[in-house]
Amino acid sequence: MTDLRPLVDLWWNAVADFSAYVREIEPSEWHEPTDLPGWDVAAVVAHIAHLEGVLAGTPHEPVDIGEAAHVANPMGTYTEQGVVARRERTREELLEEIALATATRHSELLLAPPDPTAPAPDVFGLMGWDNRTLLSNRPFDIWMHEQDVRRATGRPGGLAGPVAEHVIRVFQRSLGYVVGKRTDAAPGDSVRLVVEGCAPVTVLVGDDGRAKPAEVAEPTTTISLDREAFIVLAGGRRSAEEVAVAIEGNEDLGRQVAAGLAVTP
Repeated sequence: MTDLRPLVDLWWNAVADFSAYVREIEPSEWHEPTDLPGWDVAAVVAHIAHLEGVLAGTPHEPVDIGEAAHVANPMGTYTEQGVVARRERTREELLEEIALATATRHSELLLAPPDPTAPAPDVFGLMGWDNRTLLSNRPFDIWMHEQDVRRATGRPGGLAGPVAEHVIRVFQRSLGYVVGKRTDAAPGDSVRLVVEGCAPVTVLVGDDGRAKPAEVAEPTTTISLDREAFIVLAGGRRSAEEVAVAIEGNEDLGRQVAAGLAVTP
């Protein structure tokens, strides 16, 4: 448990922050659209209730989702079923479901810590994650959805703190993949990513075409963003044309990186 306890604590804090913010939502905001196609605020809250319920032992309900243009793959079908199954539930009912499920799961994790490398409960029905990966994903997912709801209701916040730092670090680790796989960067090119309030991350493209973390005095390209801009780009919520991105050096490479930052499914 020593290995997983920090992730459990991050998840527990993310749940508390998400639930506290949902309690602030006005009835008139409950069906405000979010940046997630087809999902309003209510759907996002239902989604969290669904996944946390499944992790706590509530069976997934495979309901008919009808014609849903925003559903493009089996994972999307699975998550949409959880939302549709809860469509008639009130905010209070969804918050109660989240509270009961997460309290149950939290107690289980503290009393019977799982093996970090053992297969995790298959929350999406197809992931094949181990327990460490799942426990890293839960605070990530919940915090990202809190941000979705905050943008939809026009009340930014929660962009600092341990959970936010965790999410940003996870996204920063994908920079090498983005540069190496989604751009035409050549061997010797380097890209530095500067996110407001965070240590910069730099990758260098090697002769094999792979981009790996490296110390580079003068990178080919430097991309600078504030925290919210980075989150909505990396999270696939908005395009590079919709947020403020500052590029120094090779602007073409910088634009390619910004356009390829979205790494969430």
